[in-house]
Amino acid sequence: MNVYYMGKRCMLALLAIGLACATVAGKTVYVVGKAENDLVLWLSSEGFQVEFFRDTQSAMEEIPAASTLLVLADAYPVEKVPVPGDFYRVMDEKNIRYYIEFPQRAPGLIGEGKVLHNRLERAVVAGNHFGTKLPALRILGINDCHLIAAEASDPLLVLAKVAGLDTAPYGLSGVPVHPLLVKKDAGYIALTKLSDFAKGRYGPQAHWQEVWAHLIGQLTGTWDLTFAGWPRYLKPAFGEGEAVTLADKENSVDRGVAWFAKGKFYIHEDWKERWLRYQSDGTNPVGPPVPRDFPVGDGSEGLLEGHSSTIYYDGSQQYRYWIRADVQGEGAFALSAAGRLLDEPDHFSTAENLVDFIFRENLRNGPRNQPDSAAFGLIGWSHTHPHVYYGDDNARAVLGILGAMAFMERDTWNQEMTEAILANFRTSGKNGFRSNRIENRDLQRQGWKHYWNRDIVNPAPHFESWMWALYLWLYDKTGYEPLLEKAKTAIKITMDAYPEDWLWTNGIQQERARMILPLAWLVRIEDRPEHRAWLDRVVSKLLDNQVESGAIREELGGNDKGRYGRTKSNEAYGLHEAPLIFENGDPIADMLYTSNFAFFSLNEAAHATGNPRYQEAVGRLSDFLTRIQVKSERFADLDGAWFRAFDYNRWEYWASNADVGWGAWGTLSGWTQSWIVATQVLVLTDQSYWDLTGDSKIHRHMEGRLERMLEDYK
Repeated sequence: MNVYYMGKRCMLALLAIGLACATVAGKTVYVVGKAENDLVLWLSSEGFQVEFFRDTQSAMEEIPAASTLLVLADAYPVEKVPVPGDFYRVMDEKNIRYYIEFPQRAPGLIGEGKVLHNRLERAVVAGNHFGTKLPALRILGINDCHLIAAEASDPLLVLAKVAGLDTAPYGLSGVPVHPLLVKKDAGYIALTKLSDFAKGRYGPQAHWQEVWAHLIGQLTGTWDLTFAGWPRYLKPAFGEGEAVTLADKENSVDRGVAWFAKGKFYIHEDWKERWLRYQSDGTNPVGPPVPRDFPVGDGSEGLLEGHSSTIYYDGSQQYRYWIRADVQGEGAFALSAAGRLLDEPDHFSTAENLVDFIFRENLRNGPRNQPDSAAFGLIGWSHTHPHVYYGDDNARAVLGILGAMAFMERDTWNQEMTEAILANFRTSGKNGFRSNRIENRDLQRQGWKHYWNRDIVNPAPHFESWMWALYLWLYDKTGYEPLLEKAKTAIKITMDAYPEDWLWTNGIQQERARMILPLAWLVRIEDRPEHRAWLDRVVSKLLDNQVESGAIREELGGNDKGRYGRTKSNEAYGLHEAPLIFENGDPIADMLYTSNFAFFSLNEAAHATGNPRYQEAVGRLSDFLTRIQVKSERFADLDGAWFRAFDYNRWEYWASNADVGWGAWGTLSGWTQSWIVATQVLVLTDQSYWDLTGDSKIHRHMEGRLERMLEDYK
């Protein structure tokens, strides 16, 4: 073997986890591949001596008889592994036990060798080859899979688009099924690359460990594997039982806002065209990550939404190149909170730029900025859809901006915030409901009074309830009674409908999490037994699903009330918005729809009532969120983020990835990141948002805005 390959052996020794330069006494494994391959690193950590060959031809010629050979796909997915014509014959003659992946040829398996490229498909255990720990129909994640089309009669693993969390509940019916891993004589052939499982972020970790334990046991006869040196390039910041301190929580805030810049989510004018190109018409605003050498903006060109849930084969992750109004306001809230806690005034400047961006761009321009327009004061959903008005998104943008002003101790946008709240108020019906969204064309044609006079009921807290909270907040600052009356009417109707008639979105838990805020603030205004009972009814049910680690387990509601329930077939997986779980009891927490909003709302409820049970729940949730923040040196754009999904039993980022837009590994700079960061600051400073914003001077703008916007209704 030449000097280069001797050098590779030394590099392997340096890279191997927990090893000194000398190998532990054990069996030799021969490898055609790179020393930094995840499988090689793990085997070395288990005590195997690893010897390298330059290529497959050299391995055929030089490997001792009755040995073990691993042929790994270094150039995956660009090039298949070259396989000499007599490779399999020689392996048989020399009694070599082998594993080869992504090969050019495999007699009896590969025909034309066409490579299929899959995104939603997952690996599925095809039989009982792995024993009881990994039975048939178990699901394994494999990202951005490039797979050689083949046929096999008894594969160990197959690739298919299947519904479910850990097990495919509908079997393999209704979708194409492709062999992924097959046994051939004394060897195993993978039709894709399986060996870089850590760099490719395959999961769950325990499932892949079972696969490799089986393969290595069969190939080497070694079964007592420890997995102590299993490579992991992205993990939670702390272990499940690891103590977290106040300093750790402050650090999570610091890392949480630093992530905006590390991920290059602040658009810079030098690459603004990239954003515009990938956001397209907003129907699929995704693309590859922002290159690491690109400059970072200062907030004046806006804040991108975050990551899509699509993970590429190398572990990098797709970006969502979209500008949403709520994200700008929420991002400003997080930045200003961190700026106050950490004494970092630069965060204030960036926060101010983000809010100014809302009013400079089309998010508030056009008909939304014309006093005689029915849309005056409303905030558009996104840069591509400014004509769409969600009350929910408006509420979070407004709450974010009001919170940012309070942390920065300024009153800059009070007039615009008054207009935004009243714009939503006057498009709410008699009972305080707006419906999920309003289109500008309908609003302009029918006028705002049409919406004011509607007699609709929409008990969907996810879409409705935080605007009620804002009505209560503005009433407290101005004394304008109609705000209180509409909010109370809507809240009573919704609580009378709980839980059977609630319209839930991705789960009933997120509806509870959202409903807590207006109930807590209603107690602030009218501290009555009925109002406390409403609040405790919702909080108690939410906390029934809070486990010891502080995580809040997701839960599906009644089958006939869900907007997006469990995936109904394999074919439907990945086609619609969807929950992270398949059935109630699945140990999954959701940081996009539930835990993030529950964190904020529970803190408000704890301060409003003084209930020690609520306060304890906030503390446990704070600990949990601190522990599960992403930590990664390899993936800088993910370090400091929170993913949507977390499996708290495995202590791993895993869930059903069925959601078409915001799946298990999605991040969101607004909804997820900002509410967690800002609430962490509130918890660390022992205050509520209600008290934080208590000195708002927004009342100074109320009379003029009422005169302009509500005419005879004021």
